[in-house]
Amino acid sequence: MILEHKKTLSAYLDDLLSSGKIVFSRKEALAALGVDQGAFLDSAERLQNQHRLISPRQGFYVVIPPQYLSWGSPPPAWYVDDLMRHEGRSYYVGLLKAAELHGATHQAVMEFQIITDKRMPRISAGRSVLSFYYRKNLEASRPGIEDRKTDTGRMKISSIELTALDLLRYPHASGGINHIATVLSDLGKKIDASKLAALASEFERPAVQRTGWLLDHLGFQNRTEKMHRRFLKETQRPWTELEPSIVGDPDLTPLPLEKSKRWNLVIRRMPEVDE
Repeated sequence: MILEHKKTLSAYLDDLLSSGKIVFSRKEALAALGVDQGAFLDSAERLQNQHRLISPRQGFYVVIPPQYLSWGSPPPAWYVDDLMRHEGRSYYVGLLKAAELHGATHQAVMEFQIITDKRMPRISAGRSVLSFYYRKNLEASRPGIEDRKTDTGRMKISSIELTALDLLRYPHASGGINHIATVLSDLGKKIDASKLAALASEFERPAVQRTGWLLDHLGFQNRTEKMHRRFLKETQRPWTELEPSIVGDPDLTPLPLEKSKRWNLVIRRMPEVDE
């Protein structure tokens, strides 16, 4: 009588890699291996300690291919779409990471930044950090979300126009006004004026004012004219600050250097672009 040997979790990982897959759920593994949950969790823990496997979220696993063993995980782009599908959330890769994917030549991005409709904690995965930024009505951004092919499938990223608006909506995640100016100096010439105007209708007016002024300041006024005409009528634009974070204590707040009537924006220090 020949005894049938059950496949090990290690062999299961090898089979996944050989078929071009790197992700699986606990439910899928239990069904494939025919073991109980306790045995599976013990095996998964051993393989995580051997740096062959990571679990970014409960019940979701990512196999580490041999070429990424020293990194502790494959690139987040390889599994972000599966991760967010596992979470059941809409998302897109955005901000500085999207800017990099669109060709911005600023300094290397330290975080893999994701916009989603659920508040989620940061994930450390080997050398990578996945950071999540919340937007309640993510559906409003859908016209500015693009599909991008990856080495293992696809992922969703923000268009150049959506990226520009988001950088000014989430300045704390974008490295401050000088870094944003540097990024937009790279991307400004690629912006489609009509797409920018259409997306701006779904953003808070201060973010639109800041985006418009900064693009003008960088020499891209031809990209902002439609947005200005469509959404910033004279009676609808209260004054706002370019950098609200530096306005507070009256004794420490810099005096205005400029007040832009075109955007009703107060500028207290001029952005500097890194060369």
